[in-house]
Amino acid sequence: MKTAVIGGTGFVGARLVERLRSAGHETTSHGRSTGVDLLTGAGLPDALRAVDVVVLTIDAPSFDAAASPFFRTTSRNLLDEAGRAGVGHVVLLSIVGIDRVPGVDYYTAKILQEDLIRSGPIPSSVVRATQFMEFVEPIMSWTSDGDVVRLPTTRLQPIAVDDVVGTLVDVATGTPVDGIVDVAGPEVFPLDELGRITLRARGDERTVVVDESAGLFAAVPETAIIAPPGARIGAVHYADWLAGGPAAS
Repeated sequence: MKTAVIGGTGFVGARLVERLRSAGHETTSHGRSTGVDLLTGAGLPDALRAVDVVVLTIDAPSFDAAASPFFRTTSRNLLDEAGRAGVGHVVLLSIVGIDRVPGVDYYTAKILQEDLIRSGPIPSSVVRATQFMEFVEPIMSWTSDGDVVRLPTTRLQPIAVDDVVGTLVDVATGTPVDGIVDVAGPEVFPLDELGRITLRARGDERTVVVDESAGLFAAVPETAIIAPPGARIGAVHYADWLAGGPAAS
């Protein structure tokens, strides 16, 4: 079986490529830096030649309303070329809870991407993950001001990216589910408390102040983006990740 990872040079994609290759799967890595541009379709015919499974881990260039036309065009280009190439399975990385947060442009765009992939002519699987542990500190930076970090009480269920990659490997090397697989971390935290835990672990003396209007997650209902019943649960706990895990890069 040959797998192509579109977005294979990115944060998740590069780890997925490495894991698949380590398990003995023939895997190719593609992105704009390798000459594959989903927005224009450039490089896709060569990237998908003789490929059995495509895993899509790309992100939109922005989190605003421009994400919807980006995902519409890139999904259609992928499906058109994958159909011509005889690809048998498309796997999409998405986000837990996006169907429960209608007021966020990026989540609306991801729903559009999911719908296009799932309604397309190729058997598909959608893997929805909760917020990555690696992104908690970048999230805090959005609303940091001097000695204060302002965060809402929105509940998060952070997951280590390696646990997400493990689920992607299982799904990509299995039979298409023609539906959604949810994966989440083992613990749920209010975001403000997650911020305090993180600062303590880093020896950072800044103060977390509850602000329900602060940042992207202010628009998210309190429990909307935690895992639904039946989700796969990752093995890594946040405290253990903090003890040895780097921030996202």
